[in-house]
Formats: sequence, structure tokens, C-alpha cells
Amino acid sequence: LDILVNNAGITRDNLILRMKDEDWAEVMRVDLEAVFRLMRAAAKPMMKARFGRIVSITSVVGATGNPGQANYAASKAGVMAFVDALSGRLAPLGGTANAVAPGFVETELNRDLLASQAGEELRAQSPFGRVARPEELAAAVVALAAPGAEWASGTVVDFNGASHLR
Repeated sequence: LDILVNNAGITRDNLILRMKDEDWAEVMRVDLEAVFRLMRAAAKPMMKARFGRIVSITSVVGATGNPGQANYAASKAGVMAFVDALSGRLAPLGGTANAVAPGFVETELNRDLLASQAGEELRAQSPFGRVARPEELAAAVVALAAPGAEWASGTVVDFNGASHLR
């Protein structure tokens, strides 16, 4: 195992006073617990091989918060903290752990929002006049996973198209 990319994510948005326990737990299970389980499974063979790259997709929401997304924000902040903690353990053994924190990307997760008036407003606020495309996010992941990228470890790359969301 050379490279692990943690890219699963779901939302179950609601105001905290209306959020169901199940919605909190489901987001934590998919967005944070899965990262833990996969990183734990990947770390041992990577350390043994003295090489490995772990890149986790988080979100700017993990640093900024977002009304109605307390569960999502907490899970993504947890991913950032986990990457930071694991990177120090992997580094002496030739491994890295990093994260990419995008703003809005044209994905299924954001489909409904981007099709709404709010999506038009997001595009208008962006210096590029659009949101990120999945292949642009993939390029950032590839850069962090590439040979020669070992100095980037414990890094969270802000990937927000100059929107300065953090």
C-alpha cells in the first residue's frame, strides 16, 4: 500500500437544536470514523515499507464552521487534527499524512446547493466566477502523494480558489 486517499463525506445538515442524534452519529461515522479506521489500517504496512502517502479530503468548513453544519464542521476539523497527529508518527518512517480543504466543488454532495440561487451567489463571489472542478481537487491530491513530496506532512492545503474562506 503506497497511497491512501480518504475522500468519503456526507452531510446531514440541521440547526443544532433540531439535529437528531442519528444525523450527528452518521456524519461522524462516515466523515471521521472511516478516516480513523482506514488510516489505522494503512499506517502499519506503510511504516513497514518505510514509505506511504495519506491524503484526506476535509473542508474549509472544518476551520470556519457553517450554520446548520455543526456535525460536518466537527468531523472535518477532526480530520485535520488527526492528520496533524499522525504525520509526526509517520515522518520518521518515510510516510506522510496531509489534507486538502476545499471550498465548494462540483460534486454530488453539493449538487442541490449549486443548482440553487445560493449556488449562483457562490459563483459570483468567487474570483474565478465558479466553483472548483473535481479534477482540480484531484491535482492537489496527486501533488501531495507524489514522490518527492515528503516535506509536506501534517499540511492542510487550503483549496478555495482565492475565496479566502478561512
